[in-house]
Amino acid sequence: MHDNLSIRNFSLVIALILIWIFFGLMSDAFLGARNLSQLSIELAVTATLALGMLIVLLPGLIDLSVGSGVGLIGGIASVLVFQHHYPAPVAMGIAVLVALLIWRLMGTLIVRQHVPAFIITLGGLLIFKGLFWLVIQNATIPVSAGNTGNIYAALTTFYLPPIYGYLLGAGIFAAIVYGSLRARSQRLAHRFAVEEREILILKLIVIFQGLLLFVLTMNRFRGIPLSVIILGTVAFAVHTITRHTPFGRHLYAIGGNEEAAVLSGIPIQKTIVLAFTLMGAIVALTGFMQTAYAGASTTTVGDLMELDAIAACVIGGTSLKGGRGKVLGVLFGALIMASLLNGMTLLAISPELKFIARGTVLVLAVWMDVRLSRNTPWPA
Repeated sequence: MHDNLSIRNFSLVIALILIWIFFGLMSDAFLGARNLSQLSIELAVTATLALGMLIVLLPGLIDLSVGSGVGLIGGIASVLVFQHHYPAPVAMGIAVLVALLIWRLMGTLIVRQHVPAFIITLGGLLIFKGLFWLVIQNATIPVSAGNTGNIYAALTTFYLPPIYGYLLGAGIFAAIVYGSLRARSQRLAHRFAVEEREILILKLIVIFQGLLLFVLTMNRFRGIPLSVIILGTVAFAVHTITRHTPFGRHLYAIGGNEEAAVLSGIPIQKTIVLAFTLMGAIVALTGFMQTAYAGASTTTVGDLMELDAIAACVIGGTSLKGGRGKVLGVLFGALIMASLLNGMTLLAISPELKFIARGTVLVLAVWMDVRLSRNTPWPA
């Protein structure tokens, strides 16, 4: 399995490089600061939703309703702000509560009524899409940057001033150094194996260079987008929840072997309901960002986003059967999906070819997951 995962990681790096080279050769604008800034916003939207999907996939479940939910929750907030003139924080708070209640209800139905998550969320996909159209009355509700909607629109239109971008990058790097050294010292204290000091220093140098390059690139346009900061916050939270809390360990245990998890006394129902509740919160946040990025709440907001989220997870190594998946892998998978969509849009690729490309990527990602799950050797 380790060898297969290594092949996957190596293949993903090559795939991303080839994607960037291809689009970079086809369009001079692809690697420009402006487009890379837009790509970072698109990545933030896709990856945020994919991180929520990770929480649901880890125990071996799935949520097909998130795309429609993105449109519905974003539409509710838009109607409250721009038609009923609610203050943006109040409207967004109400929308978040609605999302939490809906996804908690779906989780409860799944565990209490023993209905497959596929069926419940497939029904949710259709119901939420219909409710979304009813909420916005099949109209287009512009999300402007006016006084009442400034906070809402700022989710994808606000950029951190350059000096604060450097400070943020320095703070993140300092936190990474501290965390790495602390983890190393704890492993040494417990006499666990640790990587060589030279390898750790090399990794930190690479991370520093990557952060510096990112900040420099973003500052060439307007600065680091607020949406990227939101993504970083969500990614850190999900990483902490899944890797450093009993709830996270329960998610992996349920997905790895549900019968063993039951015998171990893990609260299966409570864990799954909480996973779907967290999914609701992330759907709400994604709905706000996607609607703000689109500039309006329209009937097409959220279309197929559930497939992009699932593909990002599977590409990044998350198993559809549960029990395997990491935040870093999801972010990497989301970057591949966002790069493909951004590049195709930049080249004015026809919608039908976009559908074919997205479907092909999804099929290949699932095929890769199946091969890894079977633990069979890759062809020479």
